[in-house]
Amino acid sequence: MKKQTILIVEDEAHIAEVLIAYCENNGYLTQHLNRGKDVTNFIKENKVDLMLLDLMLPDIDGLEICKQIRVFSQMPIIMLTAKSEEIDKLLGLEFGADDYICKPFSPREVIARIKSVLRRAINNSTEIDQTQLIKHSEFEMKIAEHEVTFQGQFLDLTPREFLILQLFLENSGRVFSRDEILAYAYSDTLEISDRNIDTHIKNIRKKINQIDDKVDPIRSVYGIGYKFNKS
Repeated sequence: MKKQTILIVEDEAHIAEVLIAYCENNGYLTQHLNRGKDVTNFIKENKVDLMLLDLMLPDIDGLEICKQIRVFSQMPIIMLTAKSEEIDKLLGLEFGADDYICKPFSPREVIARIKSVLRRAINNSTEIDQTQLIKHSEFEMKIAEHEVTFQGQFLDLTPREFLILQLFLENSGRVFSRDEILAYAYSDTLEISDRNIDTHIKNIRKKINQIDDKVDPIRSVYGIGYKFNKS
């Protein structure tokens, strides 16, 4: 069986070393980052099965990293923190964490949590893979085939447009900023303007209106970005 990869994001070297040793002794491959700003691009460019994410990093708050990751990935995340207040736990889970462990912790407990979260993720993935079909209103999107229809007619979308529409269909009613959409649709946003998103949205709307000019499911939210209507 192929080994699963754990990304450890921890700036305290001695804690990272302990986690790496325990993970590798339990049959996992490990990668380690000590800065939060490198995490998002690393996950976009590498296969990671689960992330251990320290909440209190020196450059970027762990909750903000978790929020960024959840824009484009449902990879399991276990947060590590010295804060034990209940409100912090709730906030961490609200931002998309799968589990939450307070420092000081037993490395054996961490391994047990990793196994539990990965097992749950595999079960959820199996259920999703059995469908791989998103249905919303009059839209049908087949992820594996990279095809989408509206009112039974094929929508000829570019790869970027397909990703953006997929993001909306999977998160109907949620408002996304241009930066969030940009992070989802592009692996490297350094040379891409967020105004490119406006062009993509315009093209998606145009292609939908070629089928039905009375429909405009993507709504602009002034000063924030865009949302996909629930109805």
